[in-house]
Amino acid sequence: MLETSIELKTASKIYKVSELTRRIRSLLESEFSAVWVEGEISNFKRHSSGHIYFTLKDESAQLHAVFFARENQFLKFELTDGLQVIVMGRISVYDARGQYQIYVQRVEPKGLGALQLAFLQLKERLEKEGLFLAERKQAIPLFPRRIGLVTSPTGAAIQDMLKIFRTKRFGLHIFLYPVRVQGDGASAEIAEAINELNRSVPPLDLVIVGRGGGSLEDLWAFNEEVVARAIDRSKIPVISAVGHEVDWTIADLVSDYRAHTPTAAADPVVAHSDEFAERLREGRERMADGIQALVQQSREAFAHLKESYAFRQPRVYLQQLSQQVDELLRQIANYAKNFLDRKKQAFQSCAGKLEALSPVAILARGYSMTFDEGGRLIREASRVAVGELIRTRLKSGMIESNVTQVEREHGTGT
Repeated sequence: MLETSIELKTASKIYKVSELTRRIRSLLESEFSAVWVEGEISNFKRHSSGHIYFTLKDESAQLHAVFFARENQFLKFELTDGLQVIVMGRISVYDARGQYQIYVQRVEPKGLGALQLAFLQLKERLEKEGLFLAERKQAIPLFPRRIGLVTSPTGAAIQDMLKIFRTKRFGLHIFLYPVRVQGDGASAEIAEAINELNRSVPPLDLVIVGRGGGSLEDLWAFNEEVVARAIDRSKIPVISAVGHEVDWTIADLVSDYRAHTPTAAADPVVAHSDEFAERLREGRERMADGIQALVQQSREAFAHLKESYAFRQPRVYLQQLSQQVDELLRQIANYAKNFLDRKKQAFQSCAGKLEALSPVAILARGYSMTFDEGGRLIREASRVAVGELIRTRLKSGMIESNVTQVEREHGTGT
């Protein structure tokens, strides 16, 4: 048995692990240099380097997959665990582990197109963030005067909008920010245009972002997240006018107002302007009618005044007025004299009554009043004492005397 084993080893080539691994890798790469594989993504991981690692599996087997950053940077949709995909790449071996795997060059979602899936994924994510809510949307101004257009300078969309704007009856300032509306880099240009227009001085009233119709691929720049974020950040109301009525983009959902065509985006501006112009016309007509009526009334009033007595006989009229003034002055003097006479009579009546009630008037009839030293009126003899000084007031003059005797009622005092 030992001799047989030695003979077999001598007859066969003995490989190192690395040599055998390289041989297997060479065979796999030559046989499967470009192969399509269908399966479900699991163990998804995006490395900080940008490389993506995942496992592609079906019900009975699995295959490790590597999607390098230089290949996945143009991927439109997001890879997630559980997503059914079809990948294209080359089969090779990772030497360090002796593990065969597929190096992915392209990924397509199974069932849906890549762009359609990317649209749905971004739509779902932004909707969860609330970017489509009605309360986040700004009101479109009724009469915008300064409007920024973000579109291609050579496309049909700009011509359609300018054709509508030229019918506007009031001065309108249009600021075109030319951008590419499809192809690589178009979304970045659109987003930068929106950002730049928001920095305009003086500020704009409205921004319209759009282009004509096309396929999903043609309209894809308006489905990019960078454009959606720029519209959401805009402090100026944004109208999205992309494609035809049946075309919906992420820009339509985020914008403050969605117009189904570029022409439909320009129509509301002109419609409100025409309405405003009609109101001004009606106001101007009413004002003219009012002024004409006022002038006519003034003419009639002047004619009536011209025919009046004052204009025909001004000197006589002034004499009559002067006479009326004299008459009024006489009436005022008579009224004042009568008023003073009545007040004088009333005063004399009150004075007579007061005089009749005055104690001084009693003195004129022979009576007198006696006061003690303190000036108090003496009403009873018991209020004074012998030797006290008293004063007696007569009708005219005053008498001072000393009490020598006091006689009280029912008795005699000393």
